Amino acid sequence: MLKFYYHPSPNPAKVALFLEESGLPYTLVPVDVRKGEQHLPAYLAINPNGKTPALVDGDAVVFDSNAILLYLAVKTGKFLPRNVPEVRSQMYSWLMFVATGIGPFSGQAVHFRHFAPEPKAYAQQRYDFEAWRHWRIVNAHLATRTWMVGEEFTIVDMALWAWARAVPFVLGEAAWAELPHVKRFLDQVSARPAAVRAEALAEAHAFKAEMDQAAMDAMYPHTQSTPV
Repeated sequence: MLKFYYHPSPNPAKVALFLEESGLPYTLVPVDVRKGEQHLPAYLAINPNGKTPALVDGDAVVFDSNAILLYLAVKTGKFLPRNVPEVRSQMYSWLMFVATGIGPFSGQAVHFRHFAPEPKAYAQQRYDFEAWRHWRIVNAHLATRTWMVGEEFTIVDMALWAWARAVPFVLGEAAWAELPHVKRFLDQVSARPAAVRAEALAEAHAFKAEMDQAAMDAMYPHTQSTPV
């Protein structure tokens, strides 16, 4: 039985969608990051980076959401595009684009838009610009296609869906007017029964909702006088 270490945020959502789409049996292990559970020694033994998600599959331990997607796709043979160089190369490229661009810049845009103390004008401008730039690239790519790679629903779509859910929080409520193709993609994936089940996992545990000082200290340890 797979052990899936989960918090209801974009990166774990990617893995949740794969697990629900594939039908693999798993045990959900909640990690409440606003309570600092990601810094506990037992969890750091699984993921030394102290982030969610992580996956334990017998003796195999995998952390980083995109690594987990690749691991599960190879393990099951599911949600991979055709195994020809011109298609698989696109899968790797777009998956890493989400991993190194969409996720980090969106996350930093959220931090400086919603949580960082002043002064933050320069940082907010930089990360808003980069988040918008990456999402506009995706929007242009989706203008002529249903899915991110080829004509099949793949792990790249799972990775993108998880972050697309957060676009209004990342870029502002008016963002969909400029990203209609991303919105169409989001609605299409969110309508899948597996996506509905993946979303419902957020209610499987009473995760801390308050973003109080203790949560800030847990999620942004650099703000503490003595870092974790």
